[in-house]
Amino acid sequence: MNLDQAQRDKIATWLEQGLKLGDIQSKLVSELGIRMTYMELRFLLDDLKLKPKEKEPPAAPPEVSKAASGAKSSTDVKGAGPAAPADQLDDADGSEEEAGPGNVSVTVDRLARPGALVSGNVTFSDGNSAQWYLDQTGRLGMVPKQQGYRPSQPYLLNFQAQLQSELAKQGY
Repeated sequence: MNLDQAQRDKIATWLEQGLKLGDIQSKLVSELGIRMTYMELRFLLDDLKLKPKEKEPPAAPPEVSKAASGAKSSTDVKGAGPAAPADQLDDADGSEEEAGPGNVSVTVDRLARPGALVSGNVTFSDGNSAQWYLDQTGRLGMVPKQQGYRPSQPYLLNFQAQLQSELAKQGY
């Protein structure tokens, strides 16, 4: 799509203001009378060498308490599907994220367990540990080593933050 310089400048201004691409689409229609699909807008921004503003990273997870609630069976994190047998996990490569006192320790396996994109181990500060996996649909699952153990919500939040950090370090 051919835009004049004033229209390009207007789009650049909207990006600097932190508008989302959907909002820019709406403004293009309402203010400039230009209809453009989301993908066309993405291509246009790429052609103009413009990038949307990045959101600020989320705040650090709250301090983890030592309380942990129990459950009757192996479960997964946030409905990630059934947990797989614990003996399918390969040795960890030693990449470990050690956090402050009361937090969790996350390791990532060199070779992911069958059916997973990436997998590893997590050890909570209460001494319990579990194996985790990220399946091909992006669901996070967890298999506790102690039957019936279910980490508390603060542990899960801290685990997810540590996992995200560790996976980002490894290019995932």
